[in-house]
Amino acid sequence: MKRLNNDWEYTSVWSEEFLQGGPYEEIVRIPHTFSEAPLHYSAPRDYERTAGYRKQIEIPEEYRGKRLFLQLDGAAHQAEVYVNGKKIGAHACGYTAFRVEITLAVKFGALNTIVIKVDSHEDGRIPPFGFVIDYLTYGGIYRDVWLDVRNKTFISDVYVATPTVTDAHIRVDQNGPMTDSEYRIRIQDKAGFTLRDVTMAGTKKEIDLHCGAARPWQLHDPVLYTCVVELIIGGKAVDRVEKTFGFRTVAFNTNEFLLNGKPVFLRGLNRHQWYPYMGYAAPQALQEEDARILKEELQVNAVRTSHYPQSHYFLDACDRMGILVFTEIPGWQHIGDEAWQDQAVQNTREMIMQYRQHPSIFLWGVRINESQDNDEFYTRTNRLAHMLDPYRPTSGVRYLEKSSLLEDVYSYNDFSHNGTNPGAKPKKDVSPDETKPLLISEANGHMFPTKAFDPWQKREEHALRHARVLNAAKQDGTHAGVFQWCMFDYPTHQDFGSGDRICYHGVMDMFRNPKLAAAVYASQGDDHPVLEVGTSMDIGDYPAGQIGDFHVFTNADAVLLYKNDQLVRSFTSHGWEGLRHGPVVINDTIGRLLQENEGFPEDEAKLIRECLLAAAKYGLPNLPLKYKGMLGYAMARYHLKFEDGYNLYGKYVGNWGGEATRWRFDAVKRGKVVASVTKAPDADLHLEVTASSTVLHEGETWDASAIRIRVVDGNGNLAPYAQLPIHLLVGGAGELIGPDVVTAEGGMCGTYIRTNGTEGKILLTVQADGLKPVHKTWTVEKRDTE
Repeated sequence: MKRLNNDWEYTSVWSEEFLQGGPYEEIVRIPHTFSEAPLHYSAPRDYERTAGYRKQIEIPEEYRGKRLFLQLDGAAHQAEVYVNGKKIGAHACGYTAFRVEITLAVKFGALNTIVIKVDSHEDGRIPPFGFVIDYLTYGGIYRDVWLDVRNKTFISDVYVATPTVTDAHIRVDQNGPMTDSEYRIRIQDKAGFTLRDVTMAGTKKEIDLHCGAARPWQLHDPVLYTCVVELIIGGKAVDRVEKTFGFRTVAFNTNEFLLNGKPVFLRGLNRHQWYPYMGYAAPQALQEEDARILKEELQVNAVRTSHYPQSHYFLDACDRMGILVFTEIPGWQHIGDEAWQDQAVQNTREMIMQYRQHPSIFLWGVRINESQDNDEFYTRTNRLAHMLDPYRPTSGVRYLEKSSLLEDVYSYNDFSHNGTNPGAKPKKDVSPDETKPLLISEANGHMFPTKAFDPWQKREEHALRHARVLNAAKQDGTHAGVFQWCMFDYPTHQDFGSGDRICYHGVMDMFRNPKLAAAVYASQGDDHPVLEVGTSMDIGDYPAGQIGDFHVFTNADAVLLYKNDQLVRSFTSHGWEGLRHGPVVINDTIGRLLQENEGFPEDEAKLIRECLLAAAKYGLPNLPLKYKGMLGYAMARYHLKFEDGYNLYGKYVGNWGGEATRWRFDAVKRGKVVASVTKAPDADLHLEVTASSTVLHEGETWDASAIRIRVVDGNGNLAPYAQLPIHLLVGGAGELIGPDVVTAEGGMCGTYIRTNGTEGKILLTVQADGLKPVHKTWTVEKRDTE
């Protein structure tokens, strides 16, 4: 197929005049969003419109006798296709692809005019619309456009399923006049080695192939194979289709998810397909970057594509990286009339037919997210899913307990945790059938929205709530997994979100900068050392300067705490049996210092330390009676004066008026220090700029790089109070997406660089008043034609 992403004439206001060749506003490239959306205070008015795209393409004479198809991978949300002024087809789902045959409408050996009318209004006649929605839906042709040129008889579909980890069931569908034909079918590995090479008569549609040498697709080793199918007519190959797949099986038992027959606890997050300024219209590289962040930075093994099918580029990356995907039909709570439901059934068909080849997908969501029960409607979607793909289970996300269960898996949005109660509800209280598996499909989210610039106590509690839900779901043994809400902050309608219409529900901010809660997920992996301290250790952040209990998030075996380079004590995680690496509570900032610095015997030091730590936790005026008694006993037993206690308190607890303390946290794994964090007052701020790539590609579409910006101190710690204006200057073969001045929120922000159609170098300068500028360079290379 050939991409048709470049040089579209665009009008933001559709008219018959535009259809007939009238004026346009600008030349645009696909992916395209109707308008650049503001970061805050965005609203449907920013994208709701009916717009038009127009492009002239030459259809060479050599295409005569062939069949031509135009394919749009995503146009939000209703689209009509015109060729040379004639309407050819229409589509009413913004989240699935559609194709129309244009053979009879084109002129061969001449220029032809393609016009696409796109309506992004939230039309209640089609999903997901009809009532309120907790996300913005944007508009535009935001995924690729293709021209597909085929012979009169061609392979219309190839589906490769794997009933076992060494068997492939292959279905081939043919379109066009039936002829005396056969198929050549090969299974090849990445290196091109052929596992099987067989022929099948063209009158047949299905074949089973055993591949004893096949390696299974696994999370840690996602081996992929290619099924090559050639249509042979008269001894000549007239068509060829390649499908990537993995040998793997997915199933559930009563309480577990099974990948290749082995239990895997699903530790995941929910993801929207939204990007700052771009809305839905992000290119391949950015889709792949989100998958990389999930796998490498957040260490999750699963993701739910809430609340609609998402880019194949994202799914392809999940296939390659080993991330399991729960995908679902578009919708949010509302069920419309019969015609609306018919469209939802059609959406189910399109989702499964278009996405079933991805080995990463393990579960189909065939209910409208959080909708009420409707057995007649959901019997249709569930039956269709099983008919089109008998090798995957079905589910549907609900907030209802004991809801009607027609699917294979009960997916429940468990928002019960409030910080003091259990992290998850027991299965017996939620599911109508305890013999069926249970997933937590959402948790936390709106129950505890947390901004990057919130006080440290809230940011730490946000992280702990994610940890508690993960821990409870794994520990009780009746949850197959949990997908918490959500990967990153996102804009929403006025009915939801904060005053700026942002849902601050993510473990990352909008630019994918990690909040503290991201460390809960990162620490569950062992690929690289993780060490995040939940507080700043600056005494001005605590009442009366008293540092109470706080947490460290790490995948190390232990954390060593140092005060002014003197070892205080070692800490390990306790009480998190459901987590591979639980948070570590730091509840003693005195440790052995009384013995070493004051010469106290062990028993005396222990008693005084306990009293001082209680004073730090509760404050001297609010000291519980138990500790007042202990303090009185200690002063009498060890002949301490009030002045002695006052000095010890000031030295080891309050430190108000003394020299600033330098705290160091060392993460120890297998006896070695693998990471270290120093916390001390530091005003030596600088910019930390990270780009998702250094090489971009130009060709049949544009490319982009994500840039994450943080303000950090001299010890490398985020400066959360640095709400600074950041200036962005770009030159060369690229341009900014978004404004050239952004604001660090909680010390973090970001931007995007895109190619502009030329090759060469892009130079970005990131600067803020008083800070050293940072320069980033990209090379833009020509990408080979598709």
